[in-house]
Amino acid sequence: MKRFLLIPLVCFSLFAFAQGNVQKAPEVKEGDGPYPQLIIRGVMLIDGTGAPPMGPVDIVVKQNKIVNIQAVGFPGVAINPDRRPKLEAGGKELDCTGMYLMPGFIDCHAHIGGGQAPFAEYVFKLWMGHGVTTVRDPSTGNGLDWVLDQRAKSAKNSITAPRIKAYTGFGQGAKEPIATADQARLWVQENAKKGADGIKFFGASPEVMDAALRENKKLGLRSACHHAQVDVARWNVLNSARAGLSSMEHWYGLPEALFNSQTIQNFPADYNYQNEQDRFGVAGKLWKQAAPPYSEHWNKVMNELLSLDFTLDPTFNIYEASRDLQRARRAEWHEEYTLPSLWKFYQPSKISHGSYWHDWGTEQEVAWKENYRLWMTFVNEYKNRGGRVTTGSDSGFIFQLYGFAYIRELELLREAGFHPLEIIRSATLYGAQLLGMEKELGSVEVGKLADFVIVDENPLKNLKVLYGTGAIKLTENNEVVRVGGVKYTVKDGIVYDAKKLLQDVKKMVADEKAKTGFVLKQPGVN
Repeated sequence: MKRFLLIPLVCFSLFAFAQGNVQKAPEVKEGDGPYPQLIIRGVMLIDGTGAPPMGPVDIVVKQNKIVNIQAVGFPGVAINPDRRPKLEAGGKELDCTGMYLMPGFIDCHAHIGGGQAPFAEYVFKLWMGHGVTTVRDPSTGNGLDWVLDQRAKSAKNSITAPRIKAYTGFGQGAKEPIATADQARLWVQENAKKGADGIKFFGASPEVMDAALRENKKLGLRSACHHAQVDVARWNVLNSARAGLSSMEHWYGLPEALFNSQTIQNFPADYNYQNEQDRFGVAGKLWKQAAPPYSEHWNKVMNELLSLDFTLDPTFNIYEASRDLQRARRAEWHEEYTLPSLWKFYQPSKISHGSYWHDWGTEQEVAWKENYRLWMTFVNEYKNRGGRVTTGSDSGFIFQLYGFAYIRELELLREAGFHPLEIIRSATLYGAQLLGMEKELGSVEVGKLADFVIVDENPLKNLKVLYGTGAIKLTENNEVVRVGGVKYTVKDGIVYDAKKLLQDVKKMVADEKAKTGFVLKQPGVN
């Protein structure tokens, strides 16, 4: 397994990504459909727009398009069959009486494997098994051609995979570092010609960032940026937003824009960015250095970002181990769903990105808890003032597993103060808006693509029912049971058994363990 440290260099060809190590998903027909007509019967509809649930509803799909959404009755009252849409010859009925249906989830920060997760099928099925039907791959770490191939096959549904948006890492494939505005514009133009959907930035000189972002926007492409600390002192989130950046990833660059008594993060004299313990340990103290919530400067920065129609893609989950390492590494799904190579990648290491557990303890976790409080306050207020907040997971690092981490992101938005309906909107409609796909995806409306998540429990009451492992419940007979887990994931009118997809993943993991004799052990345990 190749291990790597994520370093924000301008010339992306110098990244030590494990390119070419990921097996492409097999071209096999899985799922049922699409059908000349598919009628999903009797669901409670959560349409993704922020509207309250309603039902029972019958939803009619022809091939991959929604053609009718019809209320067919009232809660607790027998449905009059004469009110229901009629099944046509060759049509298919899916009885989902009492279940909950939402738009397909969109993961706006979704890396497709790497050396630590070497099977695309594994990653795709974990996503699809949790209702994720669209992903944005930021930086195409497996190589742009590789991702474009999987994007095309997903679009044809010849592989079981979410639809893919490919955002090339800025400078990827360049023969030399990009040092001038002219070089930046030329690379952006070539990237568009190659078929990329957008660009993922990490930072560069102000001249290069400004030129690249403006050229990319002029060409009609979208962009994302992880504002790495090595460049953020001269180019923060406000600079990027003014130049046309679509979304900021994580939170780097935002506290720096909120400084009002300093211009540079308070780095210790012996700090080394290449040391992951330094990088993440010091980052946990950053929000305390920013302007306090609701202060004049804090409001000024927020209001400018709002005026620019800027998107926050916080990825709360990916740093959660920073505030509670034991919780993240002991998550119950690791036993059956985490590949041996991925588990090894998570372990304390000086050379694996995100494996910063050199000496992680109570002091670091307490600092990160406060970091989260301040970060979440900004994100929640941004939403309250009409700003767009999306959901991204950044899985495959720091004990966060594909699919499962996406559902955890929904829970963390709830912790931040989002109403459950606001969370579903962030996971669906707002994600589609960020990707420029709101006319096709993101809400359950006539004319849009038939991408759905169907679960037999109410996710608004308990988001945990969306986990592949379900939620724990005690019956009237004092029996402990598991409920929930996504039942059906529908993409392009094709109905997938979500639980079957996750069974496939469990088998992949079991086979890898049997092949290598791997036994999952906690760090430092012999």
